[in-house]
Amino acid sequence: MTPADQDWLAICRRAAAGVEAALERYPKIADRSVATGGRGEGGDRTLVIDTAAEDAIFSELEAVGVGLTAVSEERGQVPIAGGGPIHVVIDPIDGSRNAKRRMPLHAVSIAVAEDNTMGGVAFGYVKDLGFGEEWWAQRGEGAYLDGERLPELPADAELELLALEMIRPQHVLSTAEALEATGAARLRAIGSVALSLCFVAAGRFDGLVTLADCRSVDAAAGQLIVREAGGAVAFPGAADDPLDTGLGLDMRSRLIAAATPALADRLTGVGAD
Repeated sequence: MTPADQDWLAICRRAAAGVEAALERYPKIADRSVATGGRGEGGDRTLVIDTAAEDAIFSELEAVGVGLTAVSEERGQVPIAGGGPIHVVIDPIDGSRNAKRRMPLHAVSIAVAEDNTMGGVAFGYVKDLGFGEEWWAQRGEGAYLDGERLPELPADAELELLALEMIRPQHVLSTAEALEATGAARLRAIGSVALSLCFVAAGRFDGLVTLADCRSVDAAAGQLIVREAGGAVAFPGAADDPLDTGLGLDMRSRLIAAATPALADRLTGVGAD
């Protein structure tokens, strides 16, 4: 079986609708702030909304009825229908702090790969649960926003607007000089790696850098969307070739994305100690 054997856009749409329905069961900030008492396999404290969202996605994957290997922020690596070489990398709510506080910038992120590497990702899907925008990419067939193919990113892009993620105060302090050295005119932080990657793909941001390490679930879908829009992606410290970066939850790396390879190179020196 290959990723092309299934209609992954339809599957992801149903999964995202399930997540939206799950979140509707928790209408208030106080409801969404309840912790389950544990931590997910990705290391973060698990909220009830994380569990509800993940359950909705797994229900759809189990309904596919074929062997898959799921890699999810909360449950970790899980064989479905006996497992298989196809990896489905899931972040049920990327930007869960935004979701908890009922802020709009949070998303479902799902990547489908033929092996356990970023280069093996054949389909990436990100649904903005606040604004409703739907992003996806099919390897070799371009990147799309709400059904319209994104234009190729300009080869002469400048670093006017730089997105930051993984921005604890100490990270901002320790990287201030390196950020200034990039020449970026303005900085933005929206609190979702997946959506920041999509915004790079659409030319809303010129670049993205995480000030500390992110995980495979944060980036697997969005990095394909950036690359299919003609942008560049790097995982400094994870692999010499970004496409060799693993999809397992043990992957930890800073993430760089930009409209051009030259801009991506300019961002390599930014990172917290």
